[in-house]
Amino acid sequence: MRQSGTEQMDPTLNVVLVRPEIPPNTGNIGRLCCAVGARLHLVKPLGFHLDDRYLRRAGLDYWEKVDVLIWEDLEQFLARVDPDRIVLTSSKRGEPYHRLRYEPGDYIVFGPETAGLQAEVFERFPERIARVPVRLDQVRSLNLSTSAGIIVYEALKQTGRLPE
Repeated sequence: MRQSGTEQMDPTLNVVLVRPEIPPNTGNIGRLCCAVGARLHLVKPLGFHLDDRYLRRAGLDYWEKVDVLIWEDLEQFLARVDPDRIVLTSSKRGEPYHRLRYEPGDYIVFGPETAGLQAEVFERFPERIARVPVRLDQVRSLNLSTSAGIIVYEALKQTGRLPE
């Protein structure tokens, strides 16, 4: 794991978890990133310690292979990335995920499991918001790692970077 500021080759895609709360979700998303060559960005504060056994259990023996960058806060992250490459996610607003145009190296940003991204973030970046359609009369949302998998694979499909 690296703190932000250390440079490395650009990944196929970037998955950003802002204030993640549930270790198994982060572990599963880390495994997803490892499987497809994406970089995982974790934006503090984290709702767990990075040596949490549940995080490592969900990530299995892949966790050490995950390309992870740690950011101190959302402002630090946003100051370092191209705002045109940001794709926000929401369970209640935005375009269905498959209608957005993804580019190699995009930053797909997910909010905390219990609250999602703050309204101010959507106001600041209103152009690219991806939503996984669900029957909101039946459920509040999908699990974070499920939503991440759906959107990441669509982005990889569109950019021609699906692993063979």
